[in-house]
Amino acid sequence: MKDIILIILNKVYIFFLNRRYHVILKNSEILNLKNPLLILPNHPAFVDPQILFSQIYTKTKASPLVVKYIFDMPIIRNVLKLIGAIEVYDFSKVNDVKLASKKMHTKILNHFKKGKSIVLYPSGQTQSQGHEIIIGKQSAYILTKNLPKNTRVVGVRISGLWGSVWSRAWNGKNVKIVPTFFKSFFYLIANLVFFLPKRKVVIEFLDITEEAKKQSKKSLDDFNKFLESFYNKNGEEKVRYIKHFFFAPKLKKQLPKQQYFISQRGC
Repeated sequence: MKDIILIILNKVYIFFLNRRYHVILKNSEILNLKNPLLILPNHPAFVDPQILFSQIYTKTKASPLVVKYIFDMPIIRNVLKLIGAIEVYDFSKVNDVKLASKKMHTKILNHFKKGKSIVLYPSGQTQSQGHEIIIGKQSAYILTKNLPKNTRVVGVRISGLWGSVWSRAWNGKNVKIVPTFFKSFFYLIANLVFFLPKRKVVIEFLDITEEAKKQSKKSLDDFNKFLESFYNKNGEEKVRYIKHFFFAPKLKKQLPKQQYFISQRGC
């Protein structure tokens, strides 16, 4: 019964997301593999987890890893629990990072051993520029190095969101999730639901298991550079601003000076 309710809710949410986003999936048949999957997407905007998860939910019941401060948000927490999300530490607020990291990775590896899949964002934060940068982040490296033999690694390239109000390209700052959600809902209503100008989003899935395992035998820096080269294969993504009202003229906006939030601490 729970699964049926979740499928219905997911279809409803996709309906509303599709009013703004024209989503194109490439090679999504990879998700039909019976093996547990470590799914590694890039992170151009705060909305991409919503789009990605809603699209893959019917193909694989993957559990997204969600940092504690987001997991603790009212209402959002209930939704995350419903879809089987796994709460992870906010390492910037942990005293013993090594111990917390070990506990978290053990918990995730046990998840794989039970035949379940995981969605992990290697960068741990949204992009501050039109390409992905992974500096000092260890989780994808550690998990790939210790994956059960039957687990596959799926790389996910997401493009089309650089310039969204959910990205740092909008005002150069980190996104405030709740206000942005309500602002997006207002745009939906103001455009009579069906007339909101659309943004094209491409999500490409590739099985990178063999190369990822090979790179995990090298240094952390080598592994992260491998992921960066995968995500940035098509070069710097050009910023694209799209108007929010069908009756408004073309949106004229320039890329603001970015405020960088790259953290060396954590996993």
